[in-house]
Amino acid sequence: MKGPVSARQGEPAARGSPVDMKPAVVLARAGVAGLDIGTTASEMALVELRRLLAAWHAHEPGARLGHDPEALHQLRVTARRIDATLGLFRQQLPLALSHARRTAKTVLRTLGAARDFDVQLAQLERYCAGLPENERAAAEPLQARLQAQRLRARARMVRALDSEPTRRWLGALSLASAQAPTGNGALAERAIVVMPERVRSRFRKLRKSVRRLGTSSSMEDYHGVRRRAKQLRYAIECGAGLFGKPAQETLKALRRLQDTLGAHQDAHMAGNRLAALATDPANALPPATLFLMGRLAEHYAGTTAQARKSLTRSWRKVRGKRWRALRTQLEQLSHTACEAHSGAPAQPARADEAAITAATLEHAPEPPARPIH
Repeated sequence: MKGPVSARQGEPAARGSPVDMKPAVVLARAGVAGLDIGTTASEMALVELRRLLAAWHAHEPGARLGHDPEALHQLRVTARRIDATLGLFRQQLPLALSHARRTAKTVLRTLGAARDFDVQLAQLERYCAGLPENERAAAEPLQARLQAQRLRARARMVRALDSEPTRRWLGALSLASAQAPTGNGALAERAIVVMPERVRSRFRKLRKSVRRLGTSSSMEDYHGVRRRAKQLRYAIECGAGLFGKPAQETLKALRRLQDTLGAHQDAHMAGNRLAALATDPANALPPATLFLMGRLAEHYAGTTAQARKSLTRSWRKVRGKRWRALRTQLEQLSHTACEAHSGAPAQPARADEAAITAATLEHAPEPPARPIH
């Protein structure tokens, strides 16, 4: 059964539409448990930061050890979500935390470089599993080169994790997340107002980047689409308690789109790395290994081509009925906020930045250093 739609201008409100429903009813229908309509975006941001910092401390030890590639993957995802949260709530968080995003970008680069080798080694193992034994032996020199590069990338990653900027960054985030929420609770600062608009804005940016794609689009163009898809996904996940079931359906489609774009990018990067290894005379790879690498490169090129073909179908599932249902839910929340707080100021206000100034980054308590393994 279709949910209620917002009344058009000049028409009477439909029965059960958000403009004649009590706010608590709309929130209940959205699947929100225990959410106060006065909850601010600042409060939501701090809750999310605390959750992400707990995840960081849970995954960092395993990522340092390197025994389980999943730990590094989860640490990288956590860092990416921290950066996305700082961007999503940049108007509700202290300015000093926005400046801290520069450190987040550096951390993400080093984590990503190490993670890329885990992905390529896993790809190589899966590819070789279906080969005859004599052909699998030809992959051993390639595997050894990739393992050596992985070790160097991991050493750089650990140095970055132990660096003073990274520990200060984590200390600043810990201090910020422990602060009381800022802002005065005005309508424009409340999550029920802020989150729908942030999601709509990120969807528009994703749609624009997809429309720019063409037959001659570069890998950077596709990477831009993937980045926009992640930003939209993280915004929806952060406000999922407000958005209810339509959010879950949209998130499923977004994950499929991300998987398609991720396979595209992984295959492209793996092909480039193979080319660099093959053309470097210092590697002195045997002919059988070089021949296998050529076949691998063809395999990666096929993966890239297939991913590009399936992108249109994946995007159609995102922007279709799933997005329309979520958009209706966003409109309902916006109507509810306006009806409940008619006459409230409509201009967004930046969070009070005096609580955590730029000095926070300079003097934040530094978490204890972890041993290098």
